[in-house]
Amino acid sequence: MLGTLKVAARDRARLGEVAAVMSRFGLDVLLARLGLGSAQDEPEPFDLPDRTRRALEALGPTWVKLGQIMATRADILPPEWIAAFEQLQSSAPRLPFEDLRPAVETALGEPPETVFAQFDAEPLAAASMAQVHRATLPDGTAVVVKIRRPGIRPRMEADLRLLGEVARVMERSNAEARRFGATKLIRQLGSAILGELDFANEGRNADLLRDDFARDVRVLIPRIHWEYTSEALIVMDHVPGVPPRNAQMLRDAGIDPAVIASSGADIVLQMALINGRFHGDPHPGNLLCLPGDRIGMIDFGLIGHVSPRRREEFIAFVQALVTDDPALLAETLARWAEMETNVARFMPIAEGLVIRHGRRLVLADLVADLFGTLREEKLAFPPDLLLLFKALITLDGVLGAIEPDFDLAAAMRRASGRLVMERLSPERWSRRAAAVALEVDRLGDDLPRLIRALVRRAEAPPAPAPAQPFDSRILAAALIVAALIIAAAIMLT
Repeated sequence: MLGTLKVAARDRARLGEVAAVMSRFGLDVLLARLGLGSAQDEPEPFDLPDRTRRALEALGPTWVKLGQIMATRADILPPEWIAAFEQLQSSAPRLPFEDLRPAVETALGEPPETVFAQFDAEPLAAASMAQVHRATLPDGTAVVVKIRRPGIRPRMEADLRLLGEVARVMERSNAEARRFGATKLIRQLGSAILGELDFANEGRNADLLRDDFARDVRVLIPRIHWEYTSEALIVMDHVPGVPPRNAQMLRDAGIDPAVIASSGADIVLQMALINGRFHGDPHPGNLLCLPGDRIGMIDFGLIGHVSPRRREEFIAFVQALVTDDPALLAETLARWAEMETNVARFMPIAEGLVIRHGRRLVLADLVADLFGTLREEKLAFPPDLLLLFKALITLDGVLGAIEPDFDLAAAMRRASGRLVMERLSPERWSRRAAAVALEVDRLGDDLPRLIRALVRRAEAPPAPAPAQPFDSRILAAALIVAALIIAAAIMLT
């Protein structure tokens, strides 16, 4: 059972709580499957996924986050588990402000009533990690104050240590856990949670995204008021907007749902495929529609990053589907599975995906099909792409709800075109030319030394081995090439 895990003395009390919750929800079958208990003779109950979901909710935010990550792993879990984990909620009861006051006064250095011209003790919203209150700065700016729940960090750190030990035990006894990398998954979870717990990190994320869209009038990202912000508390401008849940509500507010759908897709795809960083959870609570058909974003605790290589692979993935190119799709899937030398294994998978999804690309259906096939083939999906696919599927559902004719595939094709144009832009080439010039300049500093070394080699007596004698034409050619490189760099810059 869980009690056999080797954990530090400081975590034993929490381990007892976890074991009690698991027992209360009757998860002995699940523990046995994970190699954490004895095998059970009775058949698996049909409601095991739902009971597991309720147990995770009872265990708190760390376990809820784990379930939410697993809800993206359709390459590992069957559909009934994905459906259960997709229902996990991060909501939490609202705390009386007096329970939060000590933490707020520690973060601000004085009572909030002194810092702010007005502070609303009634919470605006509450989640598992934080609670939000309205306030007004002395200059009249309307802001929100996000306060971390007291005592949550040590509890979540203890949970992460326990989960790390569980992952190690699972990998020793369970082939499936080794396939999807249980310990790596828990490290990913720990990084995400600790990043979200640090509200100063959230503020930095907001600043980066605001800089990315500084010239785009369609996007509003609230200012962070750093003079009041710390690890445990963040103050940002209040964004008054309408969540994109209902098309008629948007129309009543003078907002065009079709424009919001088109702009929202372009903005998120620009973040992911051009800027390389994106909002990791674009659900209606974090997207707000404003007059003038603008889009505001809030809650920047979860930011995804896409490397240039992954951006190119994702573009190739979309291009292969919309152009009916199974060979290109097979190559991309082989790269994602880190099996580039075995592209032939992915050809049947790619051909089936092109036949079923090439004409009408519905991302949620495509991903469910792809991940189901990977699960059957015992292949895992790259974790760094999971958040991107999850964000795009969430976005597809949100925008499709307010605009039934919304086509994410068309938006992805537009983003692909913008990515190509961005690569060909003079600004990009001037940056590359500058980099080349710097490298040539560095080589130029070494050029006299290299020439002296070549001359010494030319003047040295020939080696006894049957090596070819030095040809002075090689030195001349090298000098000519170096001169051409320098001249080209100068012209480009």
